[in-house]
Amino acid sequence: MDLSARISAHFRDAIALFEQSQDVLPAPTAAAVDACFHTLTNNGKILACGNGGSAADAQHFVAELVGRFERERLPLAAIALNTDTSILTAVGNDFGFDRVFSQQVNALGQPGDVLLAISTSGNSTNVIQAIAAAQSREMHVIALTGKGGGQIGAMLTETDVHLCVPHDRTLRIQEVHILLLHAICDGIDAQLLGDM
Repeated sequence: MDLSARISAHFRDAIALFEQSQDVLPAPTAAAVDACFHTLTNNGKILACGNGGSAADAQHFVAELVGRFERERLPLAAIALNTDTSILTAVGNDFGFDRVFSQQVNALGQPGDVLLAISTSGNSTNVIQAIAAAQSREMHVIALTGKGGGQIGAMLTETDVHLCVPHDRTLRIQEVHILLLHAICDGIDAQLLGDM
């Protein structure tokens, strides 16, 4: 096995997907920036969730908002719903894992808030239930998916934003997701602070 050739293939595949994504994702990503900016500047907050690597991406995104991205600014209101082990284990134990995010959306979400929901397959049941809860609470939904969008893609409305990476392989989808999250952070900062 030639490991160098295998690793080079990863770079080639990622570059090809980034170029393909560049053709389809800038406009919906700009819509996601606008939704977040409008929420944050109107005393709203962003709730983010996902499982596994997507949970890490949700935490990373929230850290960039509450801390800082590339420039100094006031902290922005955001919460990662996959970080509180007491809530996750209590709700998971008492109601089932499918409700670990929706229970928090129902507790914390207000009309005009944003739910940023990440599921590479578009079929994560607990993320689907969080989206349904957010929609019932008149929140904006930004969904990051791949693999055609799955069930999440089918449930989104015209007021929601769907960032569906045009690929079927999880690691490639996740690589584009992190660029999209960084682009959203950069767009929010640009609207708050002006261009660098």
